[in-house]
Order: sequence, then structure tokens, then C-alpha cells
Amino acid sequence: MDHEGHDGAARHWDEMYRSRPRVWSGRPNPQLVAEASGLQPGTALDLGCGEGADALWLAEQGWTVTAVDVSAVALERAEQHAAGSAAGSRITWLQRDLDAWAPEEQFDLVSAQFLHSTEAPWQRPHRVAAAAVRPGGTLLIVGHHPDGLPPWRSMSDQDSHSHGTGHADGGHASGGGAHRSPEMLFTAEQAAAELGIAPPEWRVVVAASREREATGPDGQTAVLADAVLRATRLQPQRA
Repeated sequence: MDHEGHDGAARHWDEMYRSRPRVWSGRPNPQLVAEASGLQPGTALDLGCGEGADALWLAEQGWTVTAVDVSAVALERAEQHAAGSAAGSRITWLQRDLDAWAPEEQFDLVSAQFLHSTEAPWQRPHRVAAAAVRPGGTLLIVGHHPDGLPPWRSMSDQDSHSHGTGHADGGHASGGGAHRSPEMLFTAEQAAAELGIAPPEWRVVVAASREREATGPDGQTAVLADAVLRATRLQPQRA
């Protein structure tokens, strides 16, 4: 993406965050907690960290976290939240656009939570995520399952963010939804197939759809479905 495109994405999400005093709920995404709780802490990359709930939770579990988002406003809030925790010093905050950036190093855990986009194919940021996992490390991708969308709205600013900002109900104050266009969504099996998450390079640990109850912006509740893909890299990435 060119510089103008990056600036436009950053402005868009900065304006969204400025429009409300808080977007996060303060809670980490539930599938991250379910899948990462049993892992040995090491280095973690949180892609689309938003206001930092996932990154802070990981740091509190002992991980050294690199947290990435396109919005400077979101990152400023994340740093403020983390400053109140003894684990905050374990987090490095980076403003980056996942349509134009990829890390040079690899990590023990890479978490990509709800990186749906209205403007770009979902595959690109998830390929960045997969490439950033070191041999022996864990890739965790979570998205809105196409068969379990919230009834109250289509994708909006609070729901799923493009250009490197990803969140869901577990990290938002208001709940949220997902885009209703099929090309913007994926199942765990589709993600694995599109990204080449398969032997001999990978071992798939979880490829599932999981239901959870979520609260909408007006207090209504619904059962949503998350697509959850967790895999362990067995071999270095092929050239």
C-alpha cells in the first residue's frame, strides 16, 4: 500500500476511536484465553491490538508482547491502560499497517483476532501472521464464522477492523458483528487451506467453529460463532 493509503487508514481508525471514549470492554478475546492459557510464555505478536486488552492479558501471563495497530489513538489508549499494570513493561507498541508491513523477526505465538476487512482480502494479514511464527511456535487465527453472525448489524467501526486493527466482542465495550459478504469471512478449514497450514510444515491443533454469547450495542444478546484455527509450525517457512 502506498503512503497515502496508509495515512487514510490511520485517519479513519483514529477518527473512530476519538468518536467514543472507550471501545474495548477491558476483557481479552475469549478464544485467545482458551487457546493460549496452556502455552509456555515466550514472545508474542498481537496483530490488530486496538486498545490492548489481548496484549495486556498476554503480558500478565508472562509473555513478552509486540502489539501492532494502525491507529495511533488506539495505541495511546492501550499504553495508558497498560501503564496501570505491572506487566505493562513487557509490551512494545507499534503503529503499523498490515497491508504494507511484516515483521522481520519470528515469534513463539502470533495472534490474529478478527482481522476482517472491508477493503482488502482477508488472506494478506493472515499470511503475515503465519510467516511470523517461528518453528515450534503457535499460530492462532480467530474470525467471525460466516454461519454465526450477529443479527443486529453488519460490520462497522466497532466490529472488525481492516488495515491491521482487529477486535471482537471479547475486547469491545459494545459487542459487535462482522461483514455479511462471504468473501470477507472464512471458516477455520478455509483459512488453513488458503494459507497452506498443513503438514509437513504445520500441525493443525484446532480447526473449529465455537459458539459464544455476545451483547449488542443496545443490550440485546445473541449466540455468535467464531472460526478458530490454532496450529504449530513444525518446519521453517519454505522459500
